[in-house]
Amino acid sequence: MELKNKTALEIGQMIKNKEVSSVEVTKEMLSNIKSRDEKVNAFVTVFEEEAVKQAEEVQAKIDSGELTSPLAGVPMGIKDNICTKDRLTTCGSKMLYNFKPPYNATVTDKLEEAGAVVLGKLNMDEFAMGGSTETSYFGATGNPWDTERVPGGSSGGSAAAVAAQEVTYALGSDTGGSIRQPCSFCGVSGIKPTYGAVSRYGLVAFASSLDQIGPVGRDIKDCAEVLSVISGHDPKDSTSVKRPVFDFSSCFNTDLKGMKIGIPTNYFGEGLDEDVKKPVLEAAETLKKLGAEIEEFEMNIVDYAIPTYYVLACAEASSNLSRYDGIKYGYRNRDCEDLMEVYLTSRSEGFGMEVKRRIMLGSFVLSSGYYDAYYNKSLKVRGLIKKSFDEAFEKYDMILSPVAPTTAYKIGENSSDPLKMYLGDIYTVSVNLAGIPAVSVPCGFGANGMPVGMQLIGNAFDEPKLVRAAYAFQKETDFHTKKPEMVEVKGGNN
Repeated sequence: MELKNKTALEIGQMIKNKEVSSVEVTKEMLSNIKSRDEKVNAFVTVFEEEAVKQAEEVQAKIDSGELTSPLAGVPMGIKDNICTKDRLTTCGSKMLYNFKPPYNATVTDKLEEAGAVVLGKLNMDEFAMGGSTETSYFGATGNPWDTERVPGGSSGGSAAAVAAQEVTYALGSDTGGSIRQPCSFCGVSGIKPTYGAVSRYGLVAFASSLDQIGPVGRDIKDCAEVLSVISGHDPKDSTSVKRPVFDFSSCFNTDLKGMKIGIPTNYFGEGLDEDVKKPVLEAAETLKKLGAEIEEFEMNIVDYAIPTYYVLACAEASSNLSRYDGIKYGYRNRDCEDLMEVYLTSRSEGFGMEVKRRIMLGSFVLSSGYYDAYYNKSLKVRGLIKKSFDEAFEKYDMILSPVAPTTAYKIGENSSDPLKMYLGDIYTVSVNLAGIPAVSVPCGFGANGMPVGMQLIGNAFDEPKLVRAAYAFQKETDFHTKKPEMVEVKGGNN
C-alpha cells in the first residue's frame, strides 16, 4: 500500500474504489504517528482505539452507499482548540489539561457526518497565542523539514502533522496568520476563510472578532474540499453569515486569463529576507505566464496593522480568558484558603508567560484612561485597513504577497524577544483585521532548504477565485509535492 505521496482526495477515491479500506489507511497513519511524532510532537492526544473503531463504522457506511463524500474514510487531525465531545481539548494549556467538552464544535460534527476519521488533537501555541508552537504546555513542535526549527504557529501541530504525513489533512484556526504562516514554514497548503464563512461554535475563543477555522492540506484541492464541507451558516454562531456552502467545482482549470493580481510594493521592502522575496516574485512570474495580469501598487495603511492587531487581539483575549478562574473547569490549585486566592493562584499557575503577557496588555488598553488612546483608536485604524483593501479589490481580483518575512527559524531563537516574534505576522494580520480570505501555498525554498510560501488575498467570499489561482500555480509547479527527508523513519509503513 503506497500512500506516501497521495492527497486526501486521492486516498478517498482509493477507498471508494475498494483499493484500500478506511481501516487500513487509519492504521497506517497511526503507525506513522508512532514512528515519527516523538521527533515532531505534532499531537497532544491520539485517539488510537477510537479512530480504528470510527474507521470500521465509516467503512460500513461507505460500503452500503450511505456515505458518498470524497473525504469519507480519510484520516485527519483537529487543532486542540476545537471542541471534540468527551475527548480532551486542552488549547495547549495547563489551564485546560483535563478538559473534555460535553459537545462537538460544528466543524467537528460536519466532518464526521462526511465520514472523516479523527486521529487526534494537534499541538498549538497556548490558547493560540504565539507564532511558533513553542508556548504549548505540552512542549514545542518541531518542523518536519528540520526538527530543530519551529513549524510556525499557532497551528504548528496541524501543519507539521500534514508535512510529516501523520495525517492527510487537518483543521487549524487563524487569528492573525496562524494557518498561513505554519503552512509557509512547513511546505503545505492552507486557507484562512472569510470571517463568518465557517462556524466558530466550539472554537475556544482567543480574539472573537478575528478567529476563523480553516483547513490545512497537502495541496489546495484538498483544502478546498474540506472548506466546502465545513462552511455554511450555523444558527449556533451569531457571527455566521447566511450563505450556502462553497462550491469549488468550476475552479480547477489552469487558465488565469483575465485575472488581475496586485502586488503591494511596500510588502517587499525592508525586513523581508531575500530567501523569501525571490521565490514569491518568481511565483508572480509563473502566474503571469498562466495568463494573469500582474501590477504593482502601494498599500501603506497596512504598515499600521501590527500595533492595531495586537491592541485589539489582546483586548479581546483578556476578556475571553477571564472565564478561566479555577472554579468552573480546568486547572485549580487545591491548597487555597479563600476564593480570591483560588483565582490568583490558579490563573498564575495555569497560564504560561505569553498568555499572561497578552492578558496584561489587553487589560491595560481597556482600562479607564487608556481605552480611547489605544483600543478605540485601533478600531478606527481597523476600519481604514478594511477600506484600503476594498479600494484595492476595485482594481484587482486578488493580492499577492509573502506569508512571513523569513523561513522557519531555530526553536528558542526568538522566544526571548516578543516584539521580533510579533513582527513575524506583518503580512498576515491585516487579512484578519479586514475579515477577508487568504490562502498560503508553497512556492520555493530558501538557501537553508526550508520551504517558502506565497499568500493570495481575496475580497470577502472570493475563496473560489483564490483556489482557482492557487490550483493553476500548483498544476504548473511541484513545490507542494516535495516531502521532508525526516519522514523516512524506520518503523513506518511507507
